[in-house]
Amino acid sequence: MIREVYRAERESWKCDLDAGNAQIELFSFPAPPPRPSRPEARGLRHLAFNVDDLDAEVARLAAAGVVCEPVRVDEYSGQRFTFFADPDGLPLELYERVISQSA
Repeated sequence: MIREVYRAERESWKCDLDAGNAQIELFSFPAPPPRPSRPEARGLRHLAFNVDDLDAEVARLAAAGVVCEPVRVDEYSGQRFTFFADPDGLPLELYERVISQSA
């Protein structure tokens, strides 16, 4: 496990799990909508992809006509992220990778 936090404003838990070369995020919500098309819906919510430069990827998607949500910052990790829809309208996430800088 990487971290587990209670998000009081959403009355929900978030748990980040280390899956080797991937990370799995588990969420609990008191009353999630049954629709699979929203990020906070029940079941498999969405896939997320790490990117090195979020702004460059958002610009690349915009040039292809793909609209991204406003960039947000994860309050626990400090990492920037955004969502956009796949051709079926399901949410996909871009999560900016933290590049560690050696001194």
